[in-house]
Amino acid sequence: MFSIPVLILISILVGILGSLTGLGGASILVPILVIFGIPMKEAVASTMATIIATSASSSVFNLRNKIANVRIALYLEIFTVTGAILGATVTKVISPVYLYFFFAAFLLTSFMRVGVFRRIVLERMLSPSKELDRFSRFLDLDGGYVDAVRDRLIEYRARNAFWGGMGMFIAGLAAGMLGIGAGAFKVTVQENVLGLPPKVSSATSNLIIGMTALAATSVYLSCGFLNLMLMAPMVVGTAAGGIIGGKLLNRATDSFLRILFFTVVSILIVQMLGKGIVSLWH
Repeated sequence: MFSIPVLILISILVGILGSLTGLGGASILVPILVIFGIPMKEAVASTMATIIATSASSSVFNLRNKIANVRIALYLEIFTVTGAILGATVTKVISPVYLYFFFAAFLLTSFMRVGVFRRIVLERMLSPSKELDRFSRFLDLDGGYVDAVRDRLIEYRARNAFWGGMGMFIAGLAAGMLGIGAGAFKVTVQENVLGLPPKVSSATSNLIIGMTALAATSVYLSCGFLNLMLMAPMVVGTAAGGIIGGKLLNRATDSFLRILFFTVVSILIVQMLGKGIVSLWH
């Protein structure tokens, strides 16, 4: 088991990496905890606390500046919370060995943020409509915010509300099963299916992530999978690391961030697949 200072230090480094790559700390923390012998289900459950803390701290600014859209968040949370509860329930009953492969598979969806993959998956396979459909018009999921960079009001209206909800259900399912925020997937759905501006997508996703994690945590709490000795230091460390990473982000080049993203995701995928294969043989 980790000592508290070591766990805080690891969590700070994870928070920095999560902030720089856009993966979030939980996606990196789960594989690291598994490497050091923490049972998969316990690792998944315990990282939920870091997601809730990160979401709460980042959402304050976004709500104050009306970048996060509460109306859209409430609609999408119907799907993510349902998916998270179902996902956590599945994790409770299935063998841990399958979680390694599910985790690796979902990490592959992180590549959807890369241009060529985004075009293939979203434009050619899903082909989301650019017109406002009847259901989206009925929900009236619109909004606006003042962009500080362009110094003007940015107005928008969500489309493809039904398919956006289905995408968020998948994101919630993965988040509940794997103890991750699934932020990259949620942002991709909001930008490319719902048609929201990038800043609104990121801000609204941060708000949704916390509620999704809270729903899954309630399931894990009833199962006794939460480890408070892990959760408290990880919350402190990832929060501090996220702040440091945010300050380093503006100083890093795009090419460095791209290489770092590919490197981290590839290592995590290989590690989880390797752990799954080893577990199968035992």
